Amino acid sequence: MKRPIPVLIALAMTATALPHGASAESIAVFTKNTTNPFSKAIRSGSDMAGKKFSVDISHYVPTTADSAAEQTKLVDDAIAKKPDIIVFDPVEIQKMVPAIEKINAANIPVIEITDRAEGGKFVSSVLPDDYQLGLATARSLLKALDGKGNVVILEGIPTTTTSIERVKGFNDALKEVPAVKLLASKSGSYQRKPAQDQMEAWIRQLPQIDGVLAANDSMAAAAIETLEKRNRKAVVVGINGSKEAIDLIKADKMLATGEFNGFIIGCLATEIAARSLRKQPVPKELVLKPAVYDKTNLQKYEARADMRECPSLDDELKN
Repeated sequence: MKRPIPVLIALAMTATALPHGASAESIAVFTKNTTNPFSKAIRSGSDMAGKKFSVDISHYVPTTADSAAEQTKLVDDAIAKKPDIIVFDPVEIQKMVPAIEKINAANIPVIEITDRAEGGKFVSSVLPDDYQLGLATARSLLKALDGKGNVVILEGIPTTTTSIERVKGFNDALKEVPAVKLLASKSGSYQRKPAQDQMEAWIRQLPQIDGVLAANDSMAAAAIETLEKRNRKAVVVGINGSKEAIDLIKADKMLATGEFNGFIIGCLATEIAARSLRKQPVPKELVLKPAVYDKTNLQKYEARADMRECPSLDDELKN
């Protein structure tokens, strides 16, 4: 049975946490917010791997989405509790460097995930290849459009590596197909409501949108909902490989999603953390290979999206 998750409160900032056990090795897992399904999936993966490797997991989550100030405060809280190791997803790759350096100064090893921070020292990194993922996902859309039409890009948070690299991949794919015109590219902040608002604005301004390149599945789903509401049609792709995206693909509402699976990242980072604590070999860097799934290959990836079982690090390293 899953243990209840109490709430730690400090100066009006909260973080969900699992209490440290008396003897288990302890891992503090930092994610970006309480709302994004990707961050939730990281926590699910780390919890599952924590049980598998008999380590104690605590979660530190800003309640204000992607708040560097709050994540910095949560770092101070975690350092005071002295976890054995930290798995860290920085809300901003520049602003969180001083907090990472605080962790380093406290002699607590750190594993970075999702975004490559611009400073600090890490035992290991578990990272996607966001550029290749953006490139491959965009190519699937362009193929579906038969190499012509008008598209828009819903970017993520402009300061994050994930968004910067995915959007670069999107744009480079568009350069390969000159007959496809990019009408607009704006941030949807990786969140549903900002993406809905941006799609509403585009629908009012742009008479013909044939395709939507969304930098994550939440924004893709928001685009689909908005298009349906306004009786408009467009081919939509996203990135995450979420269960929501798979359901939309099955319903013929979404073309494809690139696999950027927080559950897998949470699983693998936690396994690396446990191995590191036990003085076992770990990779200095694990860059996940891109995969795009659509209706033709859903069966291969559905179990990963359903978060039923953690992949093994050894298997991942073989691929």
